[in-house]
Amino acid sequence: MTPDAELPVWEREDAFALAKPGWGWMDRAGNCVEVAGFEELAQAVEKDAGARVNLVWTPAAKGYVLPEEVPELFPAMREARIRWARWDIQEGRRQMMVFGGALGVLALFQLYRHRFDPDSVLKNGPLGFALLLFVILGFLPWYQGRKRLARARSWGVGEMAEDGRAFRFEIWLAIQKTPVTRLLLGLLAMVGLVQLFAEVRYFNAIHRLEGLNALLGVKEFIFSGFNKTIPEAGLTKPGLSDQWWRLATAPFLHGHWVHWAMNASALAYLGKRVEVFARWPHLVMAYLISAWVGGETSLRFTSVTSVGASGGLMGLLGFLLVFESMHRLLVPESSRKRLLAGVVLTGVIGFAFRHFIDNAAHFGGVVAGMVYAALVFPKSASPHRPGTTMTDVLLGGAAIGALVCAALFACGKML
Repeated sequence: MTPDAELPVWEREDAFALAKPGWGWMDRAGNCVEVAGFEELAQAVEKDAGARVNLVWTPAAKGYVLPEEVPELFPAMREARIRWARWDIQEGRRQMMVFGGALGVLALFQLYRHRFDPDSVLKNGPLGFALLLFVILGFLPWYQGRKRLARARSWGVGEMAEDGRAFRFEIWLAIQKTPVTRLLLGLLAMVGLVQLFAEVRYFNAIHRLEGLNALLGVKEFIFSGFNKTIPEAGLTKPGLSDQWWRLATAPFLHGHWVHWAMNASALAYLGKRVEVFARWPHLVMAYLISAWVGGETSLRFTSVTSVGASGGLMGLLGFLLVFESMHRLLVPESSRKRLLAGVVLTGVIGFAFRHFIDNAAHFGGVVAGMVYAALVFPKSASPHRPGTTMTDVLLGGAAIGALVCAALFACGKML
């Protein structure tokens, strides 16, 4: 058995808190449920709805463990996995029907409106929005559910142990405190709320002056997005030479509420992963540099106005790909492969929706993040996370200050 000192922090025996005596399980919110014995625990796992059973404890375990780490729970876990996969398939199919129907209606309408010109239809905003939701909320969950169902049906004890290691990493990561990631999310939320307020104020003014129906404003928010505030602080390409500050403010603005939600969820995961393993100064510095380089790349290779945190987020993704490849004992191999799959999926979506997505900013961001990690971190065979120097703290603090100023300046320009 490998000593704890030679294991990454998430794989050690004390990775989770000491458990209570007896039997029980903990949900994702940290609530504990005690049970009478093994049979009741196995029944709770087997009938688990929505994957609520996060960790369990038994008399034989010193601390909380995953259900996958208790061999006796294998039959119950297998049944639960099959049921979860079937639920994912059903939910994905339902979402595909909903958004597929909307997609079909919009496509027919736009074909008729543009006299059956396919190129004009592909450039239509509402149609692209419906197609994006169809892929992200429908097709991908359905596809992932099919893969999980196939694996669950052929699941054995060996696969259970292999999956348990990856799940242990993800569950341990989820419960880590990452205040700087929360700060970045707070800045994103602040600017998003100001952007929404400014858009609503604009539509109220139009309603009073021209008597437009308020439903037009609702339609505008649902389909067209935040078009009125983007010129105020977005990355407008003509005449940028005397407005360099737009490179700093544009990453905090978003073109649509779905755009904001997708970027916020990506920042919550990627930011936490960088902050936990590479430490917070490198999170903010990699994010800031990648967002700036992504903006510069977009400026040189595209002519349309750009907004969004995607350059910085792709930088974090590229940073993790290089950093975790040079620190192979820090994370499971399967988790690194999922990051690479994220890059491939982003590329596919970027190509399919190239009329709406700034692929130049994505490319510039991911390259900047990869270069940053390669230059700053040497290759290591240690399972331990790298430490933080005083220089890292000072530079990271300066980067935080720059991001806060950029967010406040963006709010000021919109207001």
